[in-house]
Amino acid sequence: MSSAELDASAMRGAHARGERSVRLTIEDTLARIARIEPTLGALSAVLADSARTRADELDAARANGFEPGALFGVPVVLKANLCQTGVETNCGSRVLAGWRPPYTATVVERLLAAGAVPVAVAHMDEFAMGSSGENSAFGRARNPWDLARTPGGSSSGPAAAVAAGLVPLALGSDTGGSVRQPAALCGIAGFKPSYGRLSRHGLVAFGSSLDQVGPLARSVRDVELALEVLSGFDERDSTSLRAAPVARSARTSLAGLRVGVPQEYFGAGLDARVRATIETALGELEALGARRVPVSLPSTALAIPCYYVLATAEAASNLARFDGVRYGPRVDGDGSLEGMQAATRGAGFGAEVKRRILLGTFVLSHGYAEAWYGKALAVRARLRAEFEAAFAAVELIVSPTAPTLAFRLGEKSADPLSMYLSDALTVPASLAGLPALSVPAGFARDGASELAVGLQLVGPFGADAEVLAAGRLFEGATRHHQRRPALAAS
Repeated sequence: MSSAELDASAMRGAHARGERSVRLTIEDTLARIARIEPTLGALSAVLADSARTRADELDAARANGFEPGALFGVPVVLKANLCQTGVETNCGSRVLAGWRPPYTATVVERLLAAGAVPVAVAHMDEFAMGSSGENSAFGRARNPWDLARTPGGSSSGPAAAVAAGLVPLALGSDTGGSVRQPAALCGIAGFKPSYGRLSRHGLVAFGSSLDQVGPLARSVRDVELALEVLSGFDERDSTSLRAAPVARSARTSLAGLRVGVPQEYFGAGLDARVRATIETALGELEALGARRVPVSLPSTALAIPCYYVLATAEAASNLARFDGVRYGPRVDGDGSLEGMQAATRGAGFGAEVKRRILLGTFVLSHGYAEAWYGKALAVRARLRAEFEAAFAAVELIVSPTAPTLAFRLGEKSADPLSMYLSDALTVPASLAGLPALSVPAGFARDGASELAVGLQLVGPFGADAEVLAAGRLFEGATRHHQRRPALAAS
């Protein structure tokens, strides 16, 4: 059986029992990458030599009685904003071209400790700013279900790599929906944990109060497995929760589960085909014993403007460090320090990053901070309060993950506001710091293409295991996640 047919759990078991060598899996994975990647465009670098070396080390360790970890021999792809010692971590930006960090992100360390094998670095929107994968300085991924369409963003490469069967598991980052939205458009599972559940140490920052590492996988069961490995307190991250790793929930049924359906998520901006697919999914949840309860989140309409004030303000601060002095290539400019910094940033940052830095600088500037930034903080607090009120009546909130089907590459590039609205249904949970999962809910046709639709499940803060359990039970009963794009069979 090829590695493309194995999920992470089955693959780990085959390796641990000696039924399949890790080296064979890695060679199979690299062969698939060589065959599919030129068409898909998901990866910025393939780590073939280091992957083979690690595979041989793991096989030798198992032969010598080493106890295999939870992800023993599982090939993984990492988004290009997760640091690995000596591996180029460019965040999709020219300003970091060639930069190789001297340290490794905590989540990557935990993957390695569990026996995983990083095989590639994936494309992403520059500094995680985008919803289509088109803002990278180095290449753009394509949607495996229709190569003329976006896989979503900013974790475009990791999502496309999993959906196309290159690897069973990948790590992305989610600031306003950048794991969940591409997971939905690519027909896979993607999870944003409660804020602080996964360490941000070694994740290059975009918006520090929003950024979270999140796993993408072919099944929710593999997401659960990854979260057990990745979660837990990290003293190197000041925002890390002092909590034990997330253990898989023992829930075996959705009977009696109250699921809230917010009316604000089903407004005029929702594609009719997405609406119909989600309505069918809600019926499937009810058939499994869940009880549908109407809820209201009145401030939903303010979430996007609130997010683009707070996230850009934090981005303007975080990206100030990329000045030609400490990181990446330098442009001399007029010979002065100020001229060098301006020339380096002008040449190194792309249009979307510049747009967001300018917006963030404006909302933090003297005379405007209270009018914009202060009000956005107040809206964020109101959103959190509305979620808390809703969770007094329900255990989960369910909705579409994305308001539209995967759109064509280039379709929204000239319309930033339209692009920003791609995250309208994922941003509220990000602002509130809540755990949120996108799970395949079905498919809808657009012309000749059948395109994936994602169902979003949001839980109270800290209820990560329960959100994942509900997603696992839903996918186990519906099997939408078992469908594969034709590209994955090539």
